[in-house]
Amino acid sequence: MPNISSIIKNVRNIMRQDRGVSGDAQRLEQLGWMLFLKILDEKDQELELIRNRYKSVIPEKFQWRNWATDPEGITGDELIQFVDHPTDGLFANLRQLKAPHAAQRAMLVREVFEGSNNYMKSGYEMRKVINQLNGFDFNSSDDRHIFGTVYESILLELRDAGNKGEYYTPRAITQLMTQMTNPSLGEHVLDPAAGTGGFLSAAIDYIREKEVHTLDDEALLQKSITGWELKPVSYVLGLTNLILHGLDVPDWHYLDSLKTEYNSIGPKQQVDVILANPPFGATIADGVETNFPATFRCKESADLFIVLFIQLLKHGGRCAIVLPDGCITGDGYKERIREKLLADCNLHTIVRLPQSTFHPATVATNLLFFEKGTPTKEIWYYEHRLPEGQKSYSKTKGIQFSEFTPLIKWWNKRKKSDVAWKVKVEDLKRGFDLDAKNPHREDEEKDLSASEVLSRLNASIQTTHKLLAELQRQIG
Repeated sequence: MPNISSIIKNVRNIMRQDRGVSGDAQRLEQLGWMLFLKILDEKDQELELIRNRYKSVIPEKFQWRNWATDPEGITGDELIQFVDHPTDGLFANLRQLKAPHAAQRAMLVREVFEGSNNYMKSGYEMRKVINQLNGFDFNSSDDRHIFGTVYESILLELRDAGNKGEYYTPRAITQLMTQMTNPSLGEHVLDPAAGTGGFLSAAIDYIREKEVHTLDDEALLQKSITGWELKPVSYVLGLTNLILHGLDVPDWHYLDSLKTEYNSIGPKQQVDVILANPPFGATIADGVETNFPATFRCKESADLFIVLFIQLLKHGGRCAIVLPDGCITGDGYKERIREKLLADCNLHTIVRLPQSTFHPATVATNLLFFEKGTPTKEIWYYEHRLPEGQKSYSKTKGIQFSEFTPLIKWWNKRKKSDVAWKVKVEDLKRGFDLDAKNPHREDEEKDLSASEVLSRLNASIQTTHKLLAELQRQIG
C-alpha cells in the first residue's frame, strides 16, 4: 500500500527543485493536469473493455499510457518539447481538441488545458513526478479508495499552505449537509460554486449507496449532478474528482455563476437541490451585479449567491449552504436579501460552527438549510461545540463527522437544549438579523466569576501575541 503522505511530500519536493514552478498554487496546477490525464486515460481503458467501439477523445500519441507509463520513457528536453511544442506539443493539441463522436468529453479536456499551464522547465524532474504518479492504478478499487485519501491530502496540503480554505470544505461538513438535505435519485443536484467538487462527490456517494441498484439507476445518477466553477485550478481538480467518483462525462462547467442572467432562470434551469460553500470576502468584477435586481445589487459575492440560489431552486427545492456571520446580519442590501430569503423560503435550521472549523481561517461560519416555496415562520438554531477538552480545530485535529451524531439524532426529534433553541420570525431583531445568540450560553456567561472573565481575557491576549509573533516571523 503506497504511503500517501510520503508520495505527496515527494511530489512537492521534486517540483520545488524545478526553477519554473513557484509556490503551492503553481505546484497544484501542475499536479492537477497531470492527474487529470492519467485518470482520464485509465477511465478510457476501463470503458474500452466494457463498451463496444468506445474510443478515447485523446489522440493516441498523447494518451498517458503511450508516453508516461514507462519509467525509462522520454525525459529531459525531449519530454519538455513533447509537452510544450507550440504546434505539435501536448498542450497545443489538447487546447484545440475536436472529437465529434464525443463532443462533451472533448470540450471538458479542452477547458482543462485552456485553463492550465506546464510550469516545469526540467524534463528530468517532470519524469520523476510522473513516475511517482504511476505508483497508483485508479482502475484498482483498492488504489481508488487510497487515492480518495491522497486527493484529500492534496487539498489539505494546499489549505495548510495558507490559501484560507479557498479550495477545501472539510469532508465532515459536506457529508453532514448532504445527509440533512437528503437528495434522492432523479433529483437534480447543483453546486454553483463547486470548487473541487466536494459537495457533489458527497452527493454521488450518498445517492449511490442509498438508491442505486441497477444500470438504469446509475445512468440516471450520472445525469443528475451538475457543477459550475470559475477558477481554473479548482475546475481541473473538481472535474478529476467527479471522474474518480464514477461519472463518465461529468456535467461540469467552466463559468462564473454570478454572470448567469437572473431573469433568464426559468423552470428548465431550476434544480431540486443546491449544496454549496460560496466564496465569501471576495469582491466581484465590475458590472456583474447588474445581472441581479437593483434592490439586491452589491459587490459581496456571498450575498449575491444567496439571491442566485433562491432563483435557481424549484418550488419545493432544498438548499444547504455555508455562510459567514457577515451574511446573516447587517443592514441595507444585506437586510433586503435576508428579507427575501425569509419570504420566499422556509429557513428551518441554522447550525452555528466554531470559528476554527475552516482552519487556518478563523471566520465564524454557519450552515443554513432552507426549502423554497413557503415563508419562514420559525428558525431552529443548533450550536455545534468543540469536542470536550479541545480548544480549537487545527491541522492535526480537524472537525470529524462523528462529532455530528448528536445533531443528526436531534434533527427529526427537535427539542430545546443547551445547544438548541428556536426563534420565531416576528421575534428576530429589527432588520431580519439572523445572528441569534444561544440564550443558554448567554446565561452561562452571566454567571462567570471575575477570575473566570480575567482568565478568558488573558487567554485571548496570549493568542493575539502568538499571532503577531508568527506574522512578524513571516514578514522577516
